[in-house]
Amino acid sequence: MIPDTLQTLLAAGEDSRRQFKRDITNTDALAAEMAAFSNADGGTLFLGVADDGSVPGLSRRDVSRINQLISNAASQHVKSPLTVQTENIQVDEDRVVIVLTVPKGQDKPYFDRNGVIWLKNGADKRRVNSREELRRLFQSVDIFHADELPTRAGVDKLDMLRFRDFLRDTYNQPYPDSPEELLTLLQNMNLATDDGMLNLAGVLLFAEKPEWIKPQFIIKAIRYPGNAIHISEYLDTEDFSGTFPELFEGAMAFVMRNLRKVQAGKGVNAPGVPEIPPVVFEELLVNALVHRDYLVSAPIRLFIFDNRIEIISPGHLPNNLTVEKIRTGNSNIRNPILASYVAKGLLPYRGLGSGIKRALEDWPEIDFADDRDGCLFTATVHRKEEKGSEKSSENGSEKGSEKSSEKSSEKILALLKAEPDLAARIVAERLDITQRAVEKQIAHLRRDGRLRRIGPARGGRWEVLE
Repeated sequence: MIPDTLQTLLAAGEDSRRQFKRDITNTDALAAEMAAFSNADGGTLFLGVADDGSVPGLSRRDVSRINQLISNAASQHVKSPLTVQTENIQVDEDRVVIVLTVPKGQDKPYFDRNGVIWLKNGADKRRVNSREELRRLFQSVDIFHADELPTRAGVDKLDMLRFRDFLRDTYNQPYPDSPEELLTLLQNMNLATDDGMLNLAGVLLFAEKPEWIKPQFIIKAIRYPGNAIHISEYLDTEDFSGTFPELFEGAMAFVMRNLRKVQAGKGVNAPGVPEIPPVVFEELLVNALVHRDYLVSAPIRLFIFDNRIEIISPGHLPNNLTVEKIRTGNSNIRNPILASYVAKGLLPYRGLGSGIKRALEDWPEIDFADDRDGCLFTATVHRKEEKGSEKSSENGSEKGSEKSSEKSSEKILALLKAEPDLAARIVAERLDITQRAVEKQIAHLRRDGRLRRIGPARGGRWEVLE
C-alpha cells in the first residue's frame, strides 16, 4: 500500500522541482538530471514512479543497482561532485520507491562529464546553448558581472575632461601623460579589459557618448494623461542618454517638472514644495541605474500618471532577493563596478541596501513588483489625490471612501474564502486595486478577528472567520 505522504506528493504531478522515473539504467542520463536540479533550486527524483504518476515500484535487486548508479553519477559524472540524499519508501510487500533529493548547488554551474550544462525547463531539462544564458548563470553565482563585459569602444572614446575631473576630485591624481599609462590606469580601475577596450562600466560612467556605443541603455520618460498607458496620447515625453550623471539629472528634472507643488503650511506667496519628497526619486532612480540587469537590452522606463509614478527596470531581483527583503534593507550587488564608482560620489548614493528603505521612510506609499517571468522590476510611487479634484463634498467623499473600503474588504474576504492560498498581489490584480491597499485591508480584517493566517507566509493559507 502506498503511504499517504507519498500519494500526496505524487498527486501534484511533475514540475520544475519534482521528476518521475520508472527506472534508471543510464548513469549519464541520471547525472544530467542531477546537474539540471543543482543549477536551479534543487529538486526530487522519484524512482519507481511512472510518468503518469502510477507506482510500479522497484524490486530489491533494482534498488541495489540504482543506488550504485546514484553514487557513481553524483561523484564521478557531475562536475563538481554532488552530495545527494536517498530515502526508500515501501509501496508493496516487495516493491520500493527511491526518493532522491538533489540540493540547490553551491558551486554552479554544474556540468555532466561531457561538459554540457543542463538547466530545468519546467518539468523537463535543456542544454545551455546561448552565450547570454551562460553569462546569466555565471552572474547568479558572482562568477561574472554584466558591468565587466567588454565593449567595442577603445580608450579614444573616453571623455577625457570628465575622467580628468574625477581623478582630481576623487583621488587627487593627475591625468596620465601617455596613452599607455592611461590604459594601464583604466585596467587597474576595472574600467578597461586586458585587450585594451573599455568595459561596460567604463562606457556608462566615462565615455563621451555612451548612447553611441550602447544605445539601448537609456531612460525613456512619458507623462500620460489619466491613469492608463495611451498609444499616441501624452502630456510630456523625453528620452535621456549620456553617462550615469546625465541620465540621473535628466530623469530627476523630468519627474520634478511633472510633480504638483503643494503649499505644505507655507504662505500664499511661497513657491510651494513637490508633492512627493525629491529624495524618494533620487533613491529609486539610483537604484534603477546601478542595479538593473545590463544583460537585458532594454531601457529603463519612467511613466507618470495622475495617480502614480512607475520606474520600470529591466531584470528581476537577483538570486534569492525578494521584495520583502529589500523593504528591510537587504541587497545583492548585481553590478559591483558601477556600485563602487557611484559610491565615490558620481550619484547621490547613500549606502548599500539603504536606498529603498530610506525612500519608504520618506514616502510609505510605494509598491514593488518583481516580475520574474517578464524579467522586470517595477517601483510604483502612489500620488495623493489632488485637493479639490472631487466633485462631491468633503463629507460625501469621506462616506464614499468608507463605503469603498467596506466593499473592498468584503470582496477580499469572498476571494480568500473561495481561494485561501491567494497572495496579496493576486488579490490586488483581481480587484484592480493596489497591493498596498489589499495589505492594509487584510491587516484591518485580522485585527477585527474576521481573518487569520494558518501556516507560514509561503505555503500557508487564509481562514475567513464567520
